[in-house]
Amino acid sequence: MNNAGHGPTRRLRGLGVLAGVALLAALWLLWLLGSAPRGTPAPQPTITILVWHWPFTDQPPELPSDTCTRYGIARCHLSANRSLLASADAVVFHHRELQTRRSHLPLAQRPRGQPWVWASMESPSHTHGLSHLRGIFNWVLSYRRDSDIFVPYGRLEPHWGPSPPLPAKSRVAAWVVSNFQERQLRARLYRQLAPHLRVDVFGRANGRLLCASCLVPTVAQYRFYLSFENSQHRDYITEKFWRNALVAGTVPVVLGPPRATYEAFAPADAFVHVDDFGSAQELAAFLTGMNESRYQRFFAWRDRLRVRLFTDWRERFCAICDRYPHLPRSQVYEDLEGWFQA
Repeated sequence: MNNAGHGPTRRLRGLGVLAGVALLAALWLLWLLGSAPRGTPAPQPTITILVWHWPFTDQPPELPSDTCTRYGIARCHLSANRSLLASADAVVFHHRELQTRRSHLPLAQRPRGQPWVWASMESPSHTHGLSHLRGIFNWVLSYRRDSDIFVPYGRLEPHWGPSPPLPAKSRVAAWVVSNFQERQLRARLYRQLAPHLRVDVFGRANGRLLCASCLVPTVAQYRFYLSFENSQHRDYITEKFWRNALVAGTVPVVLGPPRATYEAFAPADAFVHVDDFGSAQELAAFLTGMNESRYQRFFAWRDRLRVRLFTDWRERFCAICDRYPHLPRSQVYEDLEGWFQA
């Protein structure tokens, strides 16, 4: 029998087997590499935020290295040391000090490409000088929801467990006001309400000052609190709503942006909006004529939500680090005044 033709065939088969073994070995090696524990990822760099002038004071607070960690934000370094201007990842300027000229922009020393942040929690009615700030700032930090760094005065967060009992109510309505000016809408509305609703007024406006720790327990004795903003602007909902009313355990009667804006922050049945009434007298009749069952429904949210206040400027500035990776470096507010006044 002639076997001359079988030699090449056997060799081809041998090569095929070897190729198959090599392929299996390669696949096995890839599987091992894929299932092996991965190395520790490279640590992310720390972001340094320079606060050019601390809000409302010439003496900034202590800013230890773990300042932002306390607010749940890692790898974020806050500093008020102006010598870091050349190396800071971003610089934030609080508008009040620019407006009063207690602070000035270091335009001549600004490093190329360094993001600058304009910060303010005031309403446009109390913000001046923005026309001089064209084409300077890259990002905005404010209470406006369309800000680059959105920082509200407060918010409602999920809450589990029994809600704290409501304080006993012995009086009708309270209002804490310091800056009382007759031209303000809130002053005119109060004048219209007063003949029909007993409102106890506190604050500098009438000399009945409340200490910082006295405000909430004082207001807690009242069924309603006049959460009247000093001016009406987009998203401008301040501590008058969050702390003075909701934290105190009373029902806020709100004057500010439209009802739809409040409903973006709180349940529709957590407050009374003055726009829902045709007159001050109609509003007063609704408040004074409310039975206990109807009143208690305003607090249904307390079974599942709780108020969180944002009052610390350290936390507000740490929020810049949280948003930093997601913000456009090339953005510039060419008309900051037009944007803020809109």
